[in-house]
Amino acid sequence: MNAPASKVLIIDDEPPIRKLLRMGLTTQGYQIIEAPNGKMGMELLKEEPDLIILDLGLPDIQGHELLRMIRARSESVPIVVLSSRGDEAGKVQALDYGADDYLTKPFGMEELLARMRAALRHQLQAQGERPIFKVGDLSVDLVRRIVRMGEREAKLSPKEYDLLRVLVQHAGKVLTHKFLLGELWDSMTDAQYLRVYVRQLRQKIEKDPERPQYILTETGVGYRLSSPD
Repeated sequence: MNAPASKVLIIDDEPPIRKLLRMGLTTQGYQIIEAPNGKMGMELLKEEPDLIILDLGLPDIQGHELLRMIRARSESVPIVVLSSRGDEAGKVQALDYGADDYLTKPFGMEELLARMRAALRHQLQAQGERPIFKVGDLSVDLVRRIVRMGEREAKLSPKEYDLLRVLVQHAGKVLTHKFLLGELWDSMTDAQYLRVYVRQLRQKIEKDPERPQYILTETGVGYRLSSPD
């Protein structure tokens, strides 16, 4: 028996964008429901979508406010934000308000599909960590706290391991500086501390730390760990 198709709610006021998404996603087996504004989007939450694609530039409800409203109704549904704005502050704010990921218009369908898969996969894993995470040559045993690059074991400091563990738990998802600082330090500290540990961790797990393939920088926003896809 085939698994039921994931239901995707598209909230976007631009008919051409909705049509593009509807055509692109239905060919990949997704079931699509659509809303041209925030009010209808909130009403369609009763359909219990598996994922939401949300445009921030809606005519009736400010995008970040709608994010808060959706999160008040559903803490777990993955939300991928679409924005015509390229400003880093808007992206950070959307992520801090509960978005799982973002794309800036115009976007590529393949990139959107990859972000959707990562968000859906992260939701399924949220109830428990996988004991072993693997991507490329990187292997992280979350039970025994062993990190390997191929056959070589990487010796990490406790803080470096904590940083990698958080990234693994949210693999494929962009994590803001604010989120990572809150996870790693009891009191908020300067983002420079985070950059130092990211640099040290890259030295130990990346083949070329200057051109990382695992810990990716989202400029002005935070970091993302590549996910097995």
